[in-house]
Amino acid sequence: MAESLDMLLLARLQFAFTISFHIIFPAFSIGLASYLVMLEALWLKTGRDIYLGLYRMWVKVFAVTFGMGVVSGLVMSYQFGTNWSLFSEQTGNVLGPLLGYEVLTAFFLEASFLGIMLFGMKRVGPYMHFIATTVVAIGTLISAFWILAANSWMHTPAGFELRDGVFYATDWLEVIFNPSFPYRFVHMVLAAYLTTSLVVAAVAAFHLLRGTHREAARTMMFMAFPFIAIVATLQVVAGHEHGVNVHEHQPAKLAAMEGVWETERGVPLLLFALPSEEDERNHLEVRVPKMASLVVTGELDGEIRGLKEWPADERPPVAIVFWSFRIMVGLGLLMLGLGLVGSWLLKTGRLESWRGFLRATMAMGPTGFVAVLTGWITAEVGRQPYTVYGLLRTADSVSPVTTGAVGMSLIVFIFVYGVVFSAGTYYMLRLMAQGPDIPDEPPSPPGAVTPRLATEG
Repeated sequence: MAESLDMLLLARLQFAFTISFHIIFPAFSIGLASYLVMLEALWLKTGRDIYLGLYRMWVKVFAVTFGMGVVSGLVMSYQFGTNWSLFSEQTGNVLGPLLGYEVLTAFFLEASFLGIMLFGMKRVGPYMHFIATTVVAIGTLISAFWILAANSWMHTPAGFELRDGVFYATDWLEVIFNPSFPYRFVHMVLAAYLTTSLVVAAVAAFHLLRGTHREAARTMMFMAFPFIAIVATLQVVAGHEHGVNVHEHQPAKLAAMEGVWETERGVPLLLFALPSEEDERNHLEVRVPKMASLVVTGELDGEIRGLKEWPADERPPVAIVFWSFRIMVGLGLLMLGLGLVGSWLLKTGRLESWRGFLRATMAMGPTGFVAVLTGWITAEVGRQPYTVYGLLRTADSVSPVTTGAVGMSLIVFIFVYGVVFSAGTYYMLRLMAQGPDIPDEPPSPPGAVTPRLATEG
């Protein structure tokens, strides 16, 4: 029994470790691909060298991000066969086609046009090259569509039947567009766009503080801050709707997110608390009366089911879900504030003179990745103890392999990931620090694309 428990823990740790690395790269590449489309469209429309130079810089970062995302994704497939074979056996009829559609409709599309995007401008011309960039960006969104459809089905399964413990699809539209999918898809895409825009703003702040590539930095700021303000506002709305959906379909997760132990009405919003699973209560609460009920149900006296409604072995780990949710929400509110203040400073022309705000913008650069990770932790840990919510327990999903085998592969993954992804991240930071390869001078007047620009690599 102890052996199986240790194997389960190690298998979960290995999957959590590898997916934590993997998810940050697709999140960055989704937003970055759309940003590249915007840069190239502006270059084609205005003929300004500044947009082409920024495109050249960020497309190199995109190439590294895309490559590391592919490598880390391959490891995820490997684990389904080694550590989670029972899960694959029982859910493969549903999840296998969804993941296969992602490869056929998204990955092949991205791979087909990625070479043109990276190396083809001299060969195909600027307009065909713009089409290639757009197709790659669409491919990243299609990829997110299928991955989120598969993952959302695990949270809110629909359109299936169970025969001898195996899931079979009965309605593919219900499988794909399961109850939580629209909310999770929108929430994730907006998170990807926020992640990228925060990195762009941080790089711009870095160059303004150093006094390098000032025109390019100003351009990135003018593109980043209003976008952050708009998307962060949309994310607040999308996050609220997603929370209402969780309340309806995964009430135990919602109770853990809000730290609610007893079923009650007029539930307070906890700004701070120390949940104790042993005592089945919270310590050191800082609360806003009735606000959780208002946010979740739309009514001050709305009812929220407490964790005690479920046996202890059917509750998610409360402290992890409680705090990861608060970190995600807190960072989201900081992003909204950053976007609003940055947009105001741009409008008043005081951005470059407030160096403290530029330093704060640099510090906010990685927060999009942190918010994505904590949001993912909230979702996936909140689904426990199930892999398919309410139907297939995590303990019944693991492979009959030894603890030593899983532990050794985990050690290997930690070492390899540490070396490979540290090198990749270092290289991306170097590219960002170097800035765009254009003269640091005012851009040329808008106009048609000249023959020289049309043939540049």
